[in-house]
Amino acid sequence: MPNASIYSETNGSVWKLLVAKGDNVAEDDALAIVESMKMEIPVFATCAGVVEAILVVEGQPVKEGEVIMTISY
Repeated sequence: MPNASIYSETNGSVWKLLVAKGDNVAEDDALAIVESMKMEIPVFATCAGVVEAILVVEGQPVKEGEVIMTISY
């Protein structure tokens, strides 16, 4: 099965993970929330599938464009 990479859209820190490895997700489901400059920015699924890997933990700093998880579809 191919994988889709999910990227952080901004610099910040992972405020909350909303899914776990193995969860089924639909396209446009919120997967995580990144906090940047006191704003909470949701990260959405770009496709439906199964969360294959989560590459970050809550509180971890992330950069714009960094892969934070993958989805198998």
